[in-house]
Amino acid sequence: MMTRRSLFRSAAAAGGMSLLPRGAFAAGAGPSGFWYPEETDPHERTFMQWPVNPAVHDDPDFLFDLQGTIADIASTIAAFEPVVMLAAAKYHKAIRKRVSSNVELWDIPTDDLWARDSGPSFVVDGKGGLALTQFNFNGWGAKQVHGNDGQIAARVAEKLGLSVFDVGLVGEAGGVETDGHGTLIAHESSWVNPNRNKGSKAEVEAMLLDTMGARKMIWAPGIKGADITDYHIDALARFVKPGQVLIQMGEEVDPSDPWSVSAFETRDILANATDAEGRKLDLVTLPEPYDIRVDSPDFVSSYVNYYVCNGAVIAAEFGDKGADAEAAKILADLYPGREIVTLNVDAVGEVGGGIHCATHEQPKV
Repeated sequence: MMTRRSLFRSAAAAGGMSLLPRGAFAAGAGPSGFWYPEETDPHERTFMQWPVNPAVHDDPDFLFDLQGTIADIASTIAAFEPVVMLAAAKYHKAIRKRVSSNVELWDIPTDDLWARDSGPSFVVDGKGGLALTQFNFNGWGAKQVHGNDGQIAARVAEKLGLSVFDVGLVGEAGGVETDGHGTLIAHESSWVNPNRNKGSKAEVEAMLLDTMGARKMIWAPGIKGADITDYHIDALARFVKPGQVLIQMGEEVDPSDPWSVSAFETRDILANATDAEGRKLDLVTLPEPYDIRVDSPDFVSSYVNYYVCNGAVIAAEFGDKGADAEAAKILADLYPGREIVTLNVDAVGEVGGGIHCATHEQPKV
């Protein structure tokens, strides 16, 4: 079974649409500019993708289980806000049997489930304006087939009648975190990487700030080549709100584990950083689970890869009762007034991701 932490390569072609050129909106989110808002802002809907491509998931029994987990996530979110499942029409009858009646199905073909990366990314202008910002998804550096997934953002934009901003950046929304108020955090390994962008760090940073409508970039090195994403930041650290970052860490660094070394390096950089407003970041730590159901080196057990929807936080539990309970309590403290819902999403963890990776919000304007 292929996973996102088991590298593989295959020929692929990404699609895209560029309607508005570089500089069409101002980095920094001003009254005339667009920006990528906070995930905690009200949502119009959540987008998800139905995984189907046997070139990606070659075990039909596992694929059926994976689809069931995606259906469970969609139906759970649909109790709080509208959900759209993207899939070719020929799969709709089978999907309808597995998801809540509240889940809407759109005829937009998919390959895999990672809506955070290949799905539509929206920007707003604070005056009721809505557009898409294009990350030009290329299968995490041509590591996975994405003939359909590479066209999803443009197809959603066309269906919704929205303009698309495209500065030429290549990457994934899961590879960058924003506070929605001018500050971004990311691992260089996911962006300053020739498998996605050929330019210098300064050039990539300028494109990323422009794409997100932000003013301040906080970089940490990350790890190239250890997983298919080149270490997306949203598996490690997330903005809770401007000035506050939640990070999942072990109690002490393991020098023999590159993931542990990189996580502590990122933590130290964030602890010494300031945001776009000049504030020091308040870091809150989530525990690592250890006594979990799945024993696999490729398994991603990230509590921090949760999703904030209208009225709730949808998070994972992994079978470590103590760590699961502590993580849920921390999330409840950080998101007062929202219901904390925890799900068994082990099948998604087995292919290298989590709930945040499988979802993408459309902000309400």
